[in-house]
Amino acid sequence: MTESDRIKLEDRWKQVLLAEFNEPYMVELRRFLLQRKKQGAAIFPPSSQWFNAFNHTPFDRVKVVIIGQDPYHGAGQAHGLCFSVQPEIKIPPSLLNIYKELASDLNIQNRRGTLTPWADQGVLLLNAVLTVEAGQAGAHQGKGWEEFTDAAIDHLNREREHLVFILWGAYAQKKGKRIDRSRHLVISSPHPSPLSAHRGFFGSHPFSQTNHYLVEHAIEPIKWQL
Repeated sequence: MTESDRIKLEDRWKQVLLAEFNEPYMVELRRFLLQRKKQGAAIFPPSSQWFNAFNHTPFDRVKVVIIGQDPYHGAGQAHGLCFSVQPEIKIPPSLLNIYKELASDLNIQNRRGTLTPWADQGVLLLNAVLTVEAGQAGAHQGKGWEEFTDAAIDHLNREREHLVFILWGAYAQKKGKRIDRSRHLVISSPHPSPLSAHRGFFGSHPFSQTNHYLVEHAIEPIKWQL
């Protein structure tokens, strides 16, 4: 990663995660990403957006954490927030199902694919892996990002209280095993993908559960309407 590729990170997250950037796994990850760029790989999202989830949702303002797997791998889709796409992009199937559940749960109709307003209210939309390559889902899994995002989750788990962790699918649930259920609310269900949503995602009421818990702990609820 060259100087021009260096990413700015929100100040409080930088304090929390600074040590991770010097860990051997992160050195190897930087080397891998630089190598793939030199080899001509199209990496999504653009490097300026790799840390968008953290920059839109500062550490001290996190209320809810939604964990995704890795970014969308189509051109122009990913912008650093899990499940979210750029404004001009067609809403992907999983996000359509999220909106169907939101409509059923809270009678809210969303027709925009960009979830930035959620992030700006305190919903950390965190993919486990922060980069991908064009047309290759999972291309950057196992390269180090998982350790970095585990560290982020660990800090939230230890240093914050009364957060809501929304874990959709087996991958997110595995990553969420490190969360202390006595300090935080964990909501788990199948993934909203069309392949699995009918197995229990629909009817799981994650949005009303989240807001009920936040209000119960004197925290302002999320305005899910976009």
